[in-house]
Amino acid sequence: MALRNVRIDGDPVLRKKARKVEVIDDKIKDLLEDMAETMYDSEGVGLACPQIGILKRLVTIDVGDEHGLLKMVNPEILEISGEQVGPEGCLSIPDVRGFVRRPEKVKFKYTDIDGNEQIIDATGLLAVCICHEIDHLNGILFTDLALEGEEAEMYEKLYYGEEE
Repeated sequence: MALRNVRIDGDPVLRKKARKVEVIDDKIKDLLEDMAETMYDSEGVGLACPQIGILKRLVTIDVGDEHGLLKMVNPEILEISGEQVGPEGCLSIPDVRGFVRRPEKVKFKYTDIDGNEQIIDATGLLAVCICHEIDHLNGILFTDLALEGEEAEMYEKLYYGEEE
């Protein structure tokens, strides 16, 4: 397989909506494998296809939980509940972090590489990651949603403590 170049903020492809994948063929499977390899090489936990310049609704995620590597075709959020706020970063926006309000629980579905529909109830980091990557498929970056001002400063202190 091959490492792909990750597109960086400012690239217009990151602001476009990805198109639904109609057929899961060998090209799609190879693309998902390239995405996984690129994600791991970049030390990321998720990668959406637009981040490598291709407007297809494909996502890879591996948050180190019992699900392992998820290769997802046409992922879609079905239900959300609760709330969590935490720090996020992005391979397409290197060296930038921000606090984002996300659902605590997310029920989502996707088609796997064998054409089977899968449904997962996610919490914590996986819930954040699926929301983050689906945002990419819709041309939204985490910086669009990041908290600002006093609220951001409050979470900064909560997570990282007072500066010396």
